Amino acid sequence: MTGPIPAAADLVQRAAGIIAARRRGDLAGADELLAAFDSEQARTLGFYLLADLTLGLLATQTGQSLDEVVRELTLFVADAAQSPPT
Repeated sequence: MTGPIPAAADLVQRAAGIIAARRRGDLAGADELLAAFDSEQARTLGFYLLADLTLGLLATQTGQSLDEVVRELTLFVADAAQSPPT
């Protein structure tokens, strides 16, 4: 892919693929996709863009503002940190 938009799309797809592979238990596939990033900066950008798109999609689907979604996520993470899984 060439140019900034297709390259960014590739980074986002790779980041999403890593999460999907881990969720289905394909740790080798996730590691392979993770190693395919050519730099730490590309990896960070891919996951940042994926998070940004996901939060925006969730806000759209729920009818909440992005701030509301982030606030709920922050509370959920704080609660999860206080009560580890059993």
